[in-house]
Amino acid sequence: MGNVTQQLLQFIDKGQTAYQVVENISTILTQEGFEKIPEYDDWGLKPGGKYYVTRNGSALIAFQIPRKEPQGFHIIATHGDSPCFKVKENPEIIVEDNYVKLNVEKYGGMVMSSWLDRALSVAGRVVIREGDKLMEKNIAIDKDLAVIPNVAIHMNRDLNKGMEYNAQKDMCPLISMGQEKGGLLELIAEKMNISSKNILGHDLFLYIREKAKVVGAEEEFVVAPRLDDLQSVFASVTALIKAASQNFISVCAVFDNEEVGSSTRQGANSTFLTEVMEHLQEGLSITKQRYRKLLSNSFLLSADNAHAVHPNHPEYADPTNRPYLNKGLVIKYHGGQKYTTDGISAAKIKDICDKAGVPYQTYCNRSDIAGGSTLGNYVVTQVSIPSVDIGLPQLAMHSAVETAGALDTEYAIKAMHLFYEE
Repeated sequence: MGNVTQQLLQFIDKGQTAYQVVENISTILTQEGFEKIPEYDDWGLKPGGKYYVTRNGSALIAFQIPRKEPQGFHIIATHGDSPCFKVKENPEIIVEDNYVKLNVEKYGGMVMSSWLDRALSVAGRVVIREGDKLMEKNIAIDKDLAVIPNVAIHMNRDLNKGMEYNAQKDMCPLISMGQEKGGLLELIAEKMNISSKNILGHDLFLYIREKAKVVGAEEEFVVAPRLDDLQSVFASVTALIKAASQNFISVCAVFDNEEVGSSTRQGANSTFLTEVMEHLQEGLSITKQRYRKLLSNSFLLSADNAHAVHPNHPEYADPTNRPYLNKGLVIKYHGGQKYTTDGISAAKIKDICDKAGVPYQTYCNRSDIAGGSTLGNYVVTQVSIPSVDIGLPQLAMHSAVETAGALDTEYAIKAMHLFYEE
């Protein structure tokens, strides 16, 4: 197993929710000499400086400023959230005075059946009262805490003929035996050594306890939760740290809430990136006219994983655009502009890949199968610059556990690194 793959596995294991993803990235960036700056304070920016800012604890934008006058912005956008189940308020449901299950709801579009019969736990953040202040604290319960049990085949003989799952009825996880309500927050309070009465709010999610791993006869595959989009997040952060651009301001944006449409204050359809760039304009004393010129010379990589040809269902792939695992970066096209790639931006990323020695592939939806959306088309409505949509090929997208190629992460890092330095 290569060093990059090992680092990817560790990164995924630490990113149980978008809150933990941002916390982990913040630790990495701080160790690499990046300075955290408060979003709404004055920014004392300097040429050659390395900085990052967070919003809501679940989105992050990092950037490096060249020592000489910048010629534009090179931006990579990813997202740190993944489809899962969100824990509702007053979550405990008592069943026949014997079982306690958690009331949850879908977050994003997931393969619900893939969450059944797996060890689960809870992570996210809580808001607690400390004296006269309200404080946000991340929490990830490191314990096999819950399970969503399947119905036995004996009780549903048609189960293997196809099952339509009801999120309210079929997907509530069993957490304990008993008759007590409030047990989850009591457990969290105990872990944090506080009183549960001081927990005034929470954003908690189920997460898969299975660790990321490498499988395959030749260790060809990465099998892990949350590969969409933590594989791209890891690649972009690693590339930013390695890069030393002489001409462009290098920007790495990790948004939240892509899986539910991006229209939140920390999503790609927010003003987060716009406001960071305005801070850069002001902090570096760039005139409005000069700023517009910089935007015209800027470029965005929207990096969100792509569908590989499925070994059991190759018929779902487009006839002529068929990405495979371990075959390199995927350039994504869509006639309805759900992907921002056009002829010019495609040529740009192909040129970068050629110079970096990185293979690339192309992806289009079958014309009779609707695809998903991603970040790029939202980001460019906020910051109007040329953009290309790329990703790494994977199988079982939005399953609780997904599969990708062990070689492709390093391909992405090489291309992104050159993009930042070019």
